[in-house]
Amino acid sequence: MSSTTPERLRGIRRSENWDDDDDDSVDAAGQGKQPIQSLTRAQAQALLANNPHAVSPWWVVAVQIVVGVLVALLAGAVGARWDVFWSALYGAGAVVIPGALMARGMTSAFTSLSPGASALGFMVWALVKIGVSVVLLVLATRIVQPLSWPALLAGMVACMQVYWLALAWRRRG
Repeated sequence: MSSTTPERLRGIRRSENWDDDDDDSVDAAGQGKQPIQSLTRAQAQALLANNPHAVSPWWVVAVQIVVGVLVALLAGAVGARWDVFWSALYGAGAVVIPGALMARGMTSAFTSLSPGASALGFMVWALVKIGVSVVLLVLATRIVQPLSWPALLAGMVACMQVYWLALAWRRRG
């Protein structure tokens, strides 16, 4: 049995008017609000051109590739073994390949059709990214022989940190 009874609800005031249009004419500072207007294609392009802080997902993928190769070279030099190099490179690939798939999916024409399509596309491509990452990690022991898990994880972690670098670059720019 529910604890919410009509007696408990009597003390709660409810609004008779569900229309919030009256409240939209004034913002929190007491200033009149301007109606929201859609941008034209030219206005949107000008806004994007004037936004120096935008970071392309392809830039992030390119930096991940560079970082992954550098970490693999460093791991191979420190470990002085090819299996350490290939393990670190595979770990980088387990981040870069799903990231590139998601970047491709999110920059497709379908995801820019509407806000709903963009949200749906993001969810679908995020699931694809997670799924491909898991499959690549499951296949790691079959593809890289012998596999060095610490090197693989070092490659993965280094490439994942590129997202933070992209955020810092965006904030600084």
